[in-house]
Amino acid sequence: MNSAPSSWQSSTWTTWLEELSSQEAASQQQSLWSRELWTRPVSKKQVLQFTEQLALLTDTGVSLAQAIGAIMQQESHPQFRRVLGELLEALEQGQDFSVALEQYPKLFSPTYVTLVRAGEATGLMSQMLERVGDYLRAELDMRRKVWSAMAYPAVMAVMAVGVTVFLLTYVLPKFTPLFSSRGMKLPLPTRVVMAISQSLTGYWWAWLLVVVAVAGAVYWALRTPQGRWYWDLWKLRLPVLGNLQQKIILARSLRTLGLLLRCGVPLLEALRLTSQVSANCHYQASWDRVSEEVTAGKEIHTVLQDDPLFPPMLVRMIATGEETGRLDEVLGRVSLHYDREVEGALKAATSLIEPLMIGVMGVVVGGIGLALMLPIFKLSAPPK
Repeated sequence: MNSAPSSWQSSTWTTWLEELSSQEAASQQQSLWSRELWTRPVSKKQVLQFTEQLALLTDTGVSLAQAIGAIMQQESHPQFRRVLGELLEALEQGQDFSVALEQYPKLFSPTYVTLVRAGEATGLMSQMLERVGDYLRAELDMRRKVWSAMAYPAVMAVMAVGVTVFLLTYVLPKFTPLFSSRGMKLPLPTRVVMAISQSLTGYWWAWLLVVVAVAGAVYWALRTPQGRWYWDLWKLRLPVLGNLQQKIILARSLRTLGLLLRCGVPLLEALRLTSQVSANCHYQASWDRVSEEVTAGKEIHTVLQDDPLFPPMLVRMIATGEETGRLDEVLGRVSLHYDREVEGALKAATSLIEPLMIGVMGVVVGGIGLALMLPIFKLSAPPK
């Protein structure tokens, strides 16, 4: 008589417990997503550390899966730890390491994946990972030098804008009632500055809309091929920074091409990846043209000798490398040369930009101060 109700109650309790466990699992997953949402993204430095640790472990005889598992256990970044777990799972299922890395293009670039694939083909994974680590470290050092050199001018620019807005929106309105109560005719510089001040304080929302609209238009334009073409061309033609930009692109491109050739990557594949890392559509078009002409049987220096983006000395050195069969070594030395050129160009650029920023800041702040003081001088002058 009571067997049916007890069976029903048991099934009800089982269903309720299953729903509760599923809700807890969903809550834990949602909590994990929320933590990852507020966690900083995986940096290139973390990828470099992972690569160097993986090279060290595999060089001592540890298998690739065991090495990734050991690195995953000590990884504190939740997103990167999850990526390492998925890489480990893919390896345990028999997938190639390079194929697994391709699932994370934001962390592992095509150059990274290609070099790992070359290591798998040659059986020299630890040596290849060590070369990849050297390549990533050189890229990070270059980025760090550029950012550290441009940090001071950027801070000066922000301070200049902040001081100007403070003077126009807080200091100058304090003097407006004084000038209005005297009923005096203000000088032209003062009237211009006061008009700007009144527009900033009274129509700040319009200025905000203009800034947002301009930023949105620039963002949209840079996402179009034509807009990016003009933007990349403008960066190359800047008075001081254009030369620096060109040297940075050449150093990165030649370093990548030399490393790929040294690791046994086919020339056409190396040229394709070099085009991707140049990060400038004009240099990308040049490297794509080199790839097409090399496919047709021409040599690299023959294609580049009429290209204004590549200096004649560089073309001549590439020709020497092709003639001697040591193109990878020549490209490595030339990339080091351009690294030193970038350091010199950074020092020259900062030595010019810093006094320029100070001068601009002095002119702007001094101009506002002069426009403010002119009526005061006129009021304090003795009557004639």
